[in-house]
Amino acid sequence: MALDIPSIPSRITARLDDRPVRKRIALVALATDHTSERDFARICDPDLVGVYVNRIGFENPTTKETLLRTGPRLTEAATQILPDEDVDVVAYACTAASIVLGNDAVTRHLNAAKPGTPCVTPSSAAFDAFRALGIKTVSVLTPYSADVTEELAQYFQANGPDVISASHFGLTDDRDMARISQDSIIDAGIAACDPKADALFISCTALRAATCVQRIEDRLGKPVVTSNQAMVWRCLRLVGFDDPVPGYGKLFEL
Repeated sequence: MALDIPSIPSRITARLDDRPVRKRIALVALATDHTSERDFARICDPDLVGVYVNRIGFENPTTKETLLRTGPRLTEAATQILPDEDVDVVAYACTAASIVLGNDAVTRHLNAAKPGTPCVTPSSAAFDAFRALGIKTVSVLTPYSADVTEELAQYFQANGPDVISASHFGLTDDRDMARISQDSIIDAGIAACDPKADALFISCTALRAATCVQRIEDRLGKPVVTSNQAMVWRCLRLVGFDDPVPGYGKLFEL
C-alpha cells in the first residue's frame, strides 16, 4: 500500500567531498582467494583507506600454465574497479602469478586500466620489504608444489635476495592452501628458516600467514615477511600512511 506522503526537495543543499575516503587502493584478487581481502581489512583503517576489490577467474591446480592465464584477465578486472576514476595504487594479490608472469608484465596489464598508477604485487612488495629491512639472504616457505616453489626461488635469486633454503607444503589447490592451520604455518616457518638466513619469507596470498608474523619473529629473533603483510605494507606506504601497526612484525615498525 502506497503512503500518501509527497517527496519534497531537502532544504539543505548537498555539499560534496572530493572523495568518500582519502585514499583508494584497487585490489585484483583470484576468484578462489579466501585471505587477501581479510588481511587488508585487518590492517587498513577504513576511515582513511578504501580498498576496492574485483576478482578474476582462476582454475586450479596451481601450475605455471594456470598462473600464466591470469595475465590477460588483469586489465578488464582493474578497469571495473571504480571505472573512470583514479585510484592511488593498484595491487594484484597472487604471489605465484606475479612470478611466472613477471612484475613488469603485471604492471603493464594493470596500467592499461589505470594509467600511471603505482602497481604492487606480493613479490614486488617483498623485494621492497627486504630492501627496507636490509635483508640479503632469505629462507622461503611456500604452500606450493616443488615446481612452483622452484620458480619462486629462481625469480627471487634473479631479482631479490639470495635464497639459501626453500621448503614447501606440496599443495596445488589454493583453496586448500587457505585452510592450512596457523599452528602449521608457525611450526613450518620456524623449521624452514636456515640459521644463516637474514629473514624468513612465507609466500602465497592464500596463506593465513600475516597474523602469524609476530609469533614467528618472537621465536626466530629475525624478520619475517609474508605475501599479504608485505603487499598491504607497500600499498599503505605508497598512499602516504607510515604509522606503525602492532602485531605484524618488524616491517610495520619501519
